[in-house]
Amino acid sequence: MLERTAELRENEARLCRMTELSSDWHWEQDENGKFTEISGPVLEMLGIKIDEAQGELMEDQGALWNEHERRILNENIAARRPLLDFVYTRTNPDGSKKYLMVSGEPMFDALDRYVGYRGVGKDVTESMLPNGEASANL
Repeated sequence: MLERTAELRENEARLCRMTELSSDWHWEQDENGKFTEISGPVLEMLGIKIDEAQGELMEDQGALWNEHERRILNENIAARRPLLDFVYTRTNPDGSKKYLMVSGEPMFDALDRYVGYRGVGKDVTESMLPNGEASANL
């Protein structure tokens, strides 16, 4: 039994590490869309704070999300559709743009009830901007 527990812990650690290597952050939301977990540098990177009590993000004043892209993202989450490499943009207060890519999936419990959403994200700004422009805007 102890050997099997050790194997499971080792597999879990390996999976966590591979996830960390393939993304900049991980996130989970509950069934109401409130963030229950955000790990990685995304909040600092975007200058966003999280209201721990409410599980809601508090945006940096002056930053603007592309509303069309955000609506599509939110519609996919609300419809409980998986996301694969969905890219959306944010214009920072200084006018620079950030391109973010997320992948995620709905979570269900043992009774097949929706319990939230989880995913990973990555800053893909460097790969989205023409050569030379990325360093000027970061």
